[in-house]
Amino acid sequence: MKPDFDLFTIGGGSGGVRASRVAASYGARVAVAESGRFGGTCVNVGCIPKKLFAYAAHYREDFAVARGFGWNLGEPRFDWRTLVANKDREIARLNGVYESVLAKAGANILRARATVIDAHTVEAGGERYTARHILVATGSWPRLPDIPGRELAITSNEAFFLDRLPRRALVVGGGYIALEFASIFNGLGVQTTLAYRGPRLLRGFDADLGGHLAGEMRKKGVVIRLQCIPAKLEQGIKVTYADGAAQEVDLVMFATGRKPNTAGLGLEGAGVRLAGDGAVAVDRYSRSSVDSIHAIGDVTNRLNLTPVATAEGMALAKTLFRNEPTPVDHVNVPTAVFSDPNVAAVGLSEEAARRQYGEIDIYKTAFRALKLTLGGHEERTFMKLVVDAASQRVLGAHMIGPDAGEIIQGVAIAVKLGATKAQFDATIGIHPTAAEEFVTMRERAS
Repeated sequence: MKPDFDLFTIGGGSGGVRASRVAASYGARVAVAESGRFGGTCVNVGCIPKKLFAYAAHYREDFAVARGFGWNLGEPRFDWRTLVANKDREIARLNGVYESVLAKAGANILRARATVIDAHTVEAGGERYTARHILVATGSWPRLPDIPGRELAITSNEAFFLDRLPRRALVVGGGYIALEFASIFNGLGVQTTLAYRGPRLLRGFDADLGGHLAGEMRKKGVVIRLQCIPAKLEQGIKVTYADGAAQEVDLVMFATGRKPNTAGLGLEGAGVRLAGDGAVAVDRYSRSSVDSIHAIGDVTNRLNLTPVATAEGMALAKTLFRNEPTPVDHVNVPTAVFSDPNVAAVGLSEEAARRQYGEIDIYKTAFRALKLTLGGHEERTFMKLVVDAASQRVLGAHMIGPDAGEIIQGVAIAVKLGATKAQFDATIGIHPTAAEEFVTMRERAS
C-alpha cells in the first residue's frame, strides 16, 4: 500500500523547513507538522531577535563614539516597548515567509503537534499518516537548574517578551546566550551581573578569547563573577550563591544549556535510540537507529547552529530523494557570539591544535580600532592565528572586536580550503581596516 507521504517532517524550524522544501522540489510528497510558529528557535527566540536586540544595545556606545567625530545628538533616550513591537512585527513577517516557501514548494502543512507511532506512522491533530521517511527536526529547549526558587527566573525564551526592562539583572552562564544577553542588558542601561561556574568564559573556544572578552565586558560595565554558582532564589529577587554571598536583583536569567526536544515524541517506543541527554543518535547521514527515521539540527546535539541545521536538511533531501548520499562536514564551521564586543572563530583553538598536531605556531595581535581613536574609547580588538608548524597550514582563526562575524566569515573560506600562513601573508590587506591584520601578522607569539 502506498504511504501518504514520502517525507513527514516534525518541526517547522530552519532545518525542517529546508529539508522539506528541497525534498518537495525533488518531487517528494511532503508533509510538515508544526504546532507553533514557523522558523523555530532561530527566528522566534534565537538568532534573529537576539541580533536585533544586540544592534539596539550597541547604539548607546555608537552615540558616544559619534561625539568624537563632531556629532552632538543631545541626550539619547531608549524605549524598550518600541524595540519589542518592531521586533515582533519583523518576526511575524519571517514566520509568514517560512510558511510561504513550504506552501509554494507544494508541501502539506499541518498545524498540529505530531508524534511518532512506529517506523512509518505519525499522528498529528488526531489523524494518522504513513510515510516512507520521518524526519525529526524539533530543536531544543532551555534548561533551568534544579535549585530552590528556580520558578522566579526566566530563560532566553521569555527575555524577548519582557513588559519592561529591569533595573538590575543577573545572567547566569558563560556561553553564547549568556554573553549576548549580558551585553544586551548592559548596553540598554541595565545594571548587569554575569555569573558563571567555570574559571573562564566561552568554554570550548580558544582560551585567549574567554579571557580577553571578560576584560572588555568589564570595561563596559558588566560585573563578571567567575566560579560562581547561584544556589537559591527568593522572592525579591534575592540570589544566594554557593559560597554564601548574596545579591538582590530585579531579574534572573539562566542561560545554562539547552536540552534536545524529544520528550513525548514517541521515539523510544518506535525503537529510536536516544543519547543520555535525550538527543537523537544519528549517523553521518542523519539516520537514526531506525532506517526510516531521521533527525537534524539541535535535536541531534551535534553542532547546534542554524546554518548547520539547514545544511543537514539539504544533505538529507539529497540523500533520500536524489540518490546522492551526502554527509555534512562539521569540520571548520565558523561561528560568532554577538556579545559586545563580538567574538568569532573558525577552526581549531590553540589547545585543540596542540593536542592534534603537537608543534604549532601562534600569531596574535591586539589594537584599538581606528574608529575609537578620536573619542578616548579603550576597547581593544584581538586576533589570533593558529598554524601547524610542520605544514604551515592555518588551523584556526579567532577574533574579538567589531564585526568579528563578518570578518571571520571570509577568513573561514581560506581555512576551509587549507590555506597556509604564507598564502595569508601573500594576500594584500585592505587599509585601513581591522580585517587586514589577519594578513599582516608576522611575529610569532609562540
